[in-house]
Amino acid sequence: MTTNTPLMMGAVAYAPKVVTIWEGFKEYFRRHGFEFDYILYSNYERQVEAQFDGSIALAWNSPLAWVRAERMARARGHSLQTVAMRDSDCDLTSVLVTRADAPIATLAELAGKTVGFGAIDSPQARLIPLDHLRRNGLLAGRDFTARRFDVLGGKHGDHIGGERDAALALMAGEIDAAWMIDGNHMAFSREGVLPAGASRILARTEAFDHCNFTVSPGAPSAAIGRFTALLLAMRWDDPAVRPLLELEGLKAWLPGRSSGYDALVRAVDDERFYDAEGNIIASDYQY
Repeated sequence: MTTNTPLMMGAVAYAPKVVTIWEGFKEYFRRHGFEFDYILYSNYERQVEAQFDGSIALAWNSPLAWVRAERMARARGHSLQTVAMRDSDCDLTSVLVTRADAPIATLAELAGKTVGFGAIDSPQARLIPLDHLRRNGLLAGRDFTARRFDVLGGKHGDHIGGERDAALALMAGEIDAAWMIDGNHMAFSREGVLPAGASRILARTEAFDHCNFTVSPGAPSAAIGRFTALLLAMRWDDPAVRPLLELEGLKAWLPGRSSGYDALVRAVDDERFYDAEGNIIASDYQY
């Protein structure tokens, strides 16, 4: 029997396909007798705040949004749960790419060079890469010049605009190296943004996780359980479901975990992005 009160989820409208994805998921849940609806936000900061005002029971959060939500919850005496994530969210890496003919063979040789990063709030193309360089003894402004390619602030890098702009600047000789998530590096190679043989990988970050479904404090546990069970039951070989999974970039949903965010947590602190209570303290962050 279908219940009348839908479980409300938040998602960020980083691209037009987001509407298609969640309308499809809404219909999938309804076919299984579960009422579900969603609210679209223009940025993750508003979405995370909505998790604490009763607007949404759970959120499809970026890794950076997870870090903020977890801090806000802890400051209020709550603990947060993540119930699911994509198979494509687990154990990712970002790569530092140089031109193939660049006389740079080690990270130490970045001294005095200009390194390109994605948007200010991109976990994979700025924050985690800065942490990687810092742990290898290199600080922006001291050892190298950091050039940001800010695109769609507030979307937490859930787009490829900044990374593509950095790759183009690398090929144009405007910067000496550029950071991007490994998947985008492969995509740019296929697209010809990084022509075959024209670039090479200089460094790779430690593995990290990406998005997850974050449950809001006080969310109805029975409804969350039903949502999770139906989500994990989606199958790639189901012709009604596969197009939605393809749009969302996965082949299977997995149980959520929070063990893959250590590098991002370090970077958030070192770059003074959020404070311990989840307040935004990055002075030049616009969203």
